[in-house]
Amino acid sequence: MERRFVTAQDIQSLPEGSILDLPEGAILTDLAREWIEKKKIKIVWGQPKVNTAPPKVRIALGSDHGGYNMKEALKKVLNELGESYIDHGTRSTESVDYPDFAHAVARAVAIGQAELGIILDGAGIGSAMAANKVPGIRAAACYDVATARNSREHNDANVLTLGAGLISTEIMIEVVRTFLTASVTEERHRARVRKIVAIEKKYYRPV
Repeated sequence: MERRFVTAQDIQSLPEGSILDLPEGAILTDLAREWIEKKKIKIVWGQPKVNTAPPKVRIALGSDHGGYNMKEALKKVLNELGESYIDHGTRSTESVDYPDFAHAVARAVAIGQAELGIILDGAGIGSAMAANKVPGIRAAACYDVATARNSREHNDANVLTLGAGLISTEIMIEVVRTFLTASVTEERHRARVRKIVAIEKKYYRPV
């Protein structure tokens, strides 16, 4: 059965009082529920729809207000590189909560909508913590090319978090380029990543 995740971003684009048709098993985020109530959206639950999932992209992007400007700069670089991406917000420098956007990016990677994720906040640490709560995510907070390369080649990180308040745009670009081109290749590193996954499976319980 298809399971669709509905985020606040999905609801914000709907006119007030509109009807939202969702398949059975769809999951609403807490922020999405708040917007549904605020905009007086009516939900109609139906059967799962076939082929309604968005096409897979290379990168899921997200930021809080502290990372917004750097995210916009990053999008220009990704366009120049020909990378496909989806922006999960935020849309301005108005104060927001970083866990909401870290969660959205991590979820997109976890369910296969994107291959990799990049999240920007003030320090990059909080978003890494939030993203790593999502099963299947290995988020790494990186501050230079060396840590970005290590996170991919040694740890097979699938989400990169960046501290917009701690690095320059120029360094961010180099870090992202490295993260997107490096990959884990040596079996000894793959074996250690499998142990990380095994730890996750040991404690994970379905919600």
